[in-house]
Amino acid sequence: MSATAPSSPPSPPSRPRDRRVSQRIGSIAESATLKVDAKAKALKAEGRPVIGFGAGEPDFPTPAYVVDAAVEACRDPKNHRYTPAGGLPALKQAIADKTLRDSGYRVEASQVVVTDGGKQAIYEAFATMLDPGDEVIVPAPYWTTYPEAIKLAGGVPVEVLADETQDYKVTVDQLESARTDRTKVLLFNSPSNPTGAVYSADEIRAIGQWVEENGLWVMTDEIYEHLVYDDFETGSLPVLCPALADHTVIVNGVAKTYAMTGWRVGWIIGPADLVKAATNLQSHATSNVSNVAQVAALAAVSGSLEAVEEMKVAFDRRRRTIVSMLNEIDGVTCPEPKGAFYAYPSVAGLLGKEHDGRHIDSSADLAEYILEKAEVAVVPGEAFGSPGYLRLSYALGDDDLAEGVGRLQKLFGG
Repeated sequence: MSATAPSSPPSPPSRPRDRRVSQRIGSIAESATLKVDAKAKALKAEGRPVIGFGAGEPDFPTPAYVVDAAVEACRDPKNHRYTPAGGLPALKQAIADKTLRDSGYRVEASQVVVTDGGKQAIYEAFATMLDPGDEVIVPAPYWTTYPEAIKLAGGVPVEVLADETQDYKVTVDQLESARTDRTKVLLFNSPSNPTGAVYSADEIRAIGQWVEENGLWVMTDEIYEHLVYDDFETGSLPVLCPALADHTVIVNGVAKTYAMTGWRVGWIIGPADLVKAATNLQSHATSNVSNVAQVAALAAVSGSLEAVEEMKVAFDRRRRTIVSMLNEIDGVTCPEPKGAFYAYPSVAGLLGKEHDGRHIDSSADLAEYILEKAEVAVVPGEAFGSPGYLRLSYALGDDDLAEGVGRLQKLFGG
């Protein structure tokens, strides 16, 4: 009679301390755009001639008058100490004044909270607005941070996809199809990252009417407000839809407009009670934003828009160049963006084919292939909720832009 092997003891139940990283944080995806940018910079450091179209970062220096203000702020001892968590009072007032000047929207300084960049503004806004299970309608293609910030706040992102046949703009019918009894917020981004799409004034009014009829909130990201081309008629949602003012949160910042990505100053504008709650959150998360950076931002938003217009002229020139060159590549279709500084071509015609003996099935595969073969860094559409596309930032020098897209033309024909 053969002996029976003893059974293995049952595994002990998993204990919370056995999870080294929390499930909440472990579920967050790394920023795809920053990942691509970091890889491109690492390859450059190795001596490879990589051209990066990954990061949405103006290649211009921060205007000199802004830098001068920061230098002076460093020397002033009052900036060496804690200041109000919600922002320097002078900066909050300047942001209110700038908002009236630039978009025609009148707000009080008490409706502003200054944040450590636009990303913190987005997270704090959702953390303040959402309870667990609340749904946020997110038009796609979307910026990579939006769904992650929503999930961190306990919300549920509900994606609504618009492709190039719609100029990457969702319709009211699509929004209505996505609405449920758990829907609380519509996320709105115009001009858009990653597509450069801009909603017309009439399109914004129609969406605003739908929001009002359904008793929803809107979080509108206006970080690219100054980068609209061809005199396209658009506007700020609470200005075009004034009935929504008490249910609208605006996020914005100095990063894109003033070439200040590294200074990390953004802001939230919203109803005073919501802004007070966001300020309470920030008082525990970071305390005040760097005083030196706030003084620099004060100089930026209070100053002339001359430098902004000069940068816009360059971006407009690059926009036309990149769209023209991309559309010369067989298998690539690139609509002309009306805003921001991104091209978002469909690359469906390059997928499902052999390239140099390598079968390319997805835009993620294609981006890897392009980096390997052409030493050009682009971000695949998977990062933005729409596989089959690539995002290329044209916020880089004219020569690098022409060289980089020229390499793509040589790689694929065009």
